Amino acid sequence: MGKPMTDHNPLLTLSWPAVMGVLNVTPDSFSDGGRFNSRETARDQGLRMLEAGADLVDIGGESTRPGATPVSTQQELDRVCPAIEALAGQVPLSLDTSNPAVITEGARLGVNLINDVRALRREGALGAAAATGLPVCLMHMQGEPGDMQTNPRYTEVVDEVAAFLRERLAAAAAAGIPRERVWLDPGFGFGKSLAHNLALLDQLEQIVALGQPVLVGLSRKSMLGHITGRKVAERLPASIAAATLAMSKGAAVVRVHDVAATVDAARLVRALQQLNTTQ
Repeated sequence: MGKPMTDHNPLLTLSWPAVMGVLNVTPDSFSDGGRFNSRETARDQGLRMLEAGADLVDIGGESTRPGATPVSTQQELDRVCPAIEALAGQVPLSLDTSNPAVITEGARLGVNLINDVRALRREGALGAAAATGLPVCLMHMQGEPGDMQTNPRYTEVVDEVAAFLRERLAAAAAAGIPRERVWLDPGFGFGKSLAHNLALLDQLEQIVALGQPVLVGLSRKSMLGHITGRKVAERLPASIAAATLAMSKGAAVVRVHDVAATVDAARLVRALQQLNTTQ
């Protein structure tokens, strides 16, 4: 049993919009694969992100980039557990996983949030997440990472993503995860064309209107490369612009690689939001 969501859970005291730093402990993630896949490098990067202003750090041990192949439970545990052990208690931690066994072990080691790109649809995942007492983030994805970008199709992408998220919110509630413990993620780049992604960003308020904190991950993604013509390492300006747009449309959390620059953008958005609430 993991740490239940209580008044001591640091996620309850976050100021929105919050910045989530990405910590991939994988050899093959699209942006930083292989850079932080030892206990020491993961710890140092997590602490650097904390120093740069990250509100929480998202640890992932299975690449979900387009075309990625699944990893075994033991492989995923071997990747994420040392990083969790090195950082738990020093910075709020999110665990990016779909695996029930990894959910359970991550909670035991002290993570504060379960972040699942498959929205707890794997067998046993809902029950495992509910048993931890932790908050969860449920993301929309059409297909699986291996094939999701082959030919994604929607009639009305925003309506369909919203309907999926409502269904998973209801499934979580039925499993014993109350609404106040659920975040939602529309899943930019996960089974979506450039047009689909732009429609979701343009109409993000419709996802925010579902009434849950919304997490958005746009950092360095291929949609920004398609628009700007920039390689992954050159997408910082577009990533900051995308995060700022998302936050201004109501995103509660932005998941990013470039923490310090995004924290500056978040501070600007917060200042404007505070101004508007005092007028």
